[in-house]
Amino acid sequence: MAWEEVAERVLNNVLERDAVGDLIIDEGESLSLSAQEGELDEYKISSSQVFGIRVIKDNKIGTAYSEASDDEALVTMLDQALTNASYAAEDEHETIQNIKNTLSTDDDFFCPEDSSTVEEKIDTILSMESALLEQKNIKNVPYNGIQSGKGSRYLFSTSGLTARSSAKSSVCYAHALMEDGEYNVMEGSGQTSRVFREINSNQLIEEIYQRCSDILRGKPVESKRYDVIFDEECQPDLFGVFASMFSGKSAKDGVNPMKDKIGEQIADQRLEILDSPLLSEGFGYTLFDAEGAATKELALIQNGELKTFLHNSATASYFDTATTANGTRGPRSTLGVGIHQLVIQTGNAKTEELQAGEYLEITDLTGLHSGANAISGNFSFGAAGFLCKDGERVQPVRQITVAGNFFEMLKQIRLIGGQQHWNWSRSCLMPSIRFSDVAISGYHTRD
Repeated sequence: MAWEEVAERVLNNVLERDAVGDLIIDEGESLSLSAQEGELDEYKISSSQVFGIRVIKDNKIGTAYSEASDDEALVTMLDQALTNASYAAEDEHETIQNIKNTLSTDDDFFCPEDSSTVEEKIDTILSMESALLEQKNIKNVPYNGIQSGKGSRYLFSTSGLTARSSAKSSVCYAHALMEDGEYNVMEGSGQTSRVFREINSNQLIEEIYQRCSDILRGKPVESKRYDVIFDEECQPDLFGVFASMFSGKSAKDGVNPMKDKIGEQIADQRLEILDSPLLSEGFGYTLFDAEGAATKELALIQNGELKTFLHNSATASYFDTATTANGTRGPRSTLGVGIHQLVIQTGNAKTEELQAGEYLEITDLTGLHSGANAISGNFSFGAAGFLCKDGERVQPVRQITVAGNFFEMLKQIRLIGGQQHWNWSRSCLMPSIRFSDVAISGYHTRD
């Protein structure tokens, strides 16, 4: 079905009712597999199609959605949105942007041909579970999966916007449980690619087994302050917990601790944080936001100074600034803001400098959301990793707590590495950062 024709009919109907609006159409198709004890535990093929309308009439906003595409269902959807708008409070800030662009992603790059079959994917997940169970001391592989699919978004507005984005992805992951006497540990990892055959399941098996083996006999370290380096998975998770510090919406709502700090130095002057939506190797690539604004690289922190918040058109209007093209909205949701791809710029520390002396390498964090207060910045997480000296792992470390204040940690950066790393889901690109004097609770020595 030509969605342009459907959108034209819906949006013409919006205009006929003296309103303006935009229409999101999200389509998806996916395959999900998992294995348990040599058998397929999940085999699910699904497809979805959701329409979401947003209308504005008399400065009142209403939304509604439909999973059906027939004319009657879409008219009912519009009727519901207009009814919802009639009960809403007036909002002078949220508008339909006057964007007449035609935008489209490159299918050759983001939707490459992939000749992999369902049978190959089934063989991969079954053999991966089997191969892990054959490893010494691996007792179970409780979590594993392959997820492949394609997602598309279409966005149309009464202003004349036509935008489309499509992307394929394949994800393979597993978590294995290792037991040896009184010791047990569960570790996991994954890989992401646009073409399934680029996923190396043998490499993944080796990595997961090695992670289990390395940390199995970990024990607490002495309670004191350490320099800490979070690995390429934990560091993005840590920054993600406090990402609302960049939200223009949370600033508008009065719950952003940085709401009055634009233009102030809030971090070490070497720290530079960007939202980089157009890095095509990342899986958070975004050509346009949920309002159809074309995206671009955005400096959030530069030389330690907070430069801007993430804005949609409504928060930008509230703060009398321009949108940063960070609007988010699904067919079933209202307008928000969000990061596309978080990037930290490299520093100038060489590896031997970054890893000099004693430090803790943190490879696992637990209780990320329950143990953090995004407004105060305070956190306390369970952690595991390694006590290191001069780049060598001296001992595995478990049953410790890492605690502090994230906003203060941004000022306590000792070194920033010179090489960036993607996390395995390829949503964040960061160098290693060595934070100084981080409080670690482990065992206490007697006086």
